[in-house]
Amino acid sequence: MKHLFLFILLSTTMCFSQSELTHDVYFNTDEYDVPLTEENRILLFISSLDTIQIQKISIYGFTDDRGTNDYNLELSQNRANTIKELFSGYGIEESLITNVNGKGEILLKVLNENEVHKIRGLNRKVEIIVTPKPPKKEEVKKEEPVEVVEVKTEEPKANAKKTTDDIAKGTIKKGDKITLDKIYFKTSYSYVTSESKKTLEDLAKLLVEKKNIYFTIQGHVCCTQMSRDAIDKKTKKRNLSVARAKYIYDYLAKKGVDKKRMKYVGMRRKFPLGGAPELDRRVEILVTYVGKED
Repeated sequence: MKHLFLFILLSTTMCFSQSELTHDVYFNTDEYDVPLTEENRILLFISSLDTIQIQKISIYGFTDDRGTNDYNLELSQNRANTIKELFSGYGIEESLITNVNGKGEILLKVLNENEVHKIRGLNRKVEIIVTPKPPKKEEVKKEEPVEVVEVKTEEPKANAKKTTDDIAKGTIKKGDKITLDKIYFKTSYSYVTSESKKTLEDLAKLLVEKKNIYFTIQGHVCCTQMSRDAIDKKTKKRNLSVARAKYIYDYLAKKGVDKKRMKYVGMRRKFPLGGAPELDRRVEILVTYVGKED
């Protein structure tokens, strides 16, 4: 079985059939828990869907030819259900998953007796089919001639990006929003990566010192559809953006920032930055009040 999964891991199972994307997940004999190597492959596949507008997802479970029909139908359905739960856990909108069916056994087709073990391993699988939304047809509108009148106006000054340096310098004001650079979260979890700890520690020291600043911590997630929140893999709750904001809130409170100065809220995936997925796994600080410094 180890050799089988090595073969599967090295081969690519994501392919394009017209407009559809497919991915196969392989299971051990009589099991419907996803092996770790397969879960890692699913993560890569889900990440590849970030930029795709999904119309629907179909999930079909299969078994090898051993076992009774009733047993194989139940096992194949359990495998399909497991993959559905896994997709939901990684932030895929459940309403997009339209078919979750156990198909039972795949008949054994053997050309060489030495290949029986390998072929049965390839039949113990779930097939995932992702159908993207068709591209929208752009309507071509005829432009009518318009009289151009030159009006001299002052160009509005673009709001400069605010950073924690503005907090330190006292140049921050109500309504300013600060993206906390270099604070990143582990995929599907509410805690920060190890390389983010130093940045978070420096932020806490700064906010303890600047007692006149009140703020709301806004949590964000990536890779969901229809702006719903993602699932926190630790708690299994669909509130990952809230959990990330609360993680920062609890950390700052533990370091001495007065809780009366802070609030936290989950923004789900309403405001993606349009870059790499890890940039949307973020928190921002919205300044709600700035008092006089002591």
